[in-house]
Formats: sequence, C-alpha cells, structure tokens
Amino acid sequence: MSDEPDGVPELDVPVGMFEDIQAQLARLTVVVAAHTGEASAEGEAETEDAAAEAEEAPFPPFILLLDSPQYDEELRALIEWVEGVLVPGYLGEPSADAKWCHLWFEHNVAIARLHAVWLAWQELTDPATCGYTGPSVWHRDHLDPALRELRSSSGPFAGCTKGEHQIAHRLPSLVPSAWSHGDET
Repeated sequence: MSDEPDGVPELDVPVGMFEDIQAQLARLTVVVAAHTGEASAEGEAETEDAAAEAEEAPFPPFILLLDSPQYDEELRALIEWVEGVLVPGYLGEPSADAKWCHLWFEHNVAIARLHAVWLAWQELTDPATCGYTGPSVWHRDHLDPALRELRSSSGPFAGCTKGEHQIAHRLPSLVPSAWSHGDET
C-alpha cells in the first residue's frame, strides 16, 4: 500500500525540470543577496556556490559580443538556421515593401536581430521549457517585430535591391563604444 492518499494524480514532470528551477533559484538568490546586502555568514557559502553555478549557466552570449573563433562558429550556426528554416519557411519573394538581402550576414544589424530571434526560437520551440504556447509567443514577440524592422523601407536592407548589395549605406563613422574590447593607444 502506498503512502500517497487516494485521489492524488500522477504528474508527468519533464526530466531535469527541478534541476532547472533549482539553478534559476540559485541565480536569483545571488542577485537578491547582492542587491540587498543580506548575505549571512551561514548563507555565504551557498551564495558562493550559487554564483559559481550561475557563471557556468549554459546560456549563449549575444553574438556581437563574441570574438573569433566563437563568433565565427555562432555565425555559421546562425546562417544554417536562417537559410534552412527562416528563409524557406517565412520569407516570400522580396519586394519594395519587404526587402531581403541574400548577403544578410554582411549587415551587422541583421546579424544582431536574427541572432536574437534564433536564440528565442531555440528556447520557445522546446515544449520542455515553454509548454505548447512557446511557438505562438515566438512568432508574436520575436519573429514578427524583427522581420518588420529588417524588411522595412528604413531597415538594414534599404539600399539593397535584387542583384545589388550595399552595406556602406548603413555604416556610421566610428564612434567610441562601450562594446569595444580593444585597448586604446
């Protein structure tokens, strides 16, 4: 005879769900403790363990912050996804109102937006992480706004036409940036 009371339903919980929740809780605990200064002596070891775990989080960094060879590997994977999933499934024939550049990977703005859409797609098309509404959320919150921006008349492909590619029209002069990693001499 079971210790469970009668009428308790068996739950089908995805493997690893509780570990994911524990990791998220550990990261949040670190953030809260850091912002409130409430790290107690007994909780300090736990906080350090959680901080180490948070640093090892499996979340990929934003592509424009990567250096080679990680940038090249991430761009190669992004190109495979865009050319294998996005272009054939979501992009119709380019037009004056909906531009697309076949050399999109030479436009940094396009790389940044498409990488963000791809990261969201990876998360939101996995029922284990987002349930069954993930794809709808991905379309509404990520894909549609990104494509509107990319394909608009003022987007990064504005100067590109069928057969002619331009990137210089979108490149501003160099300005100091917080994103620069190099030492200034």
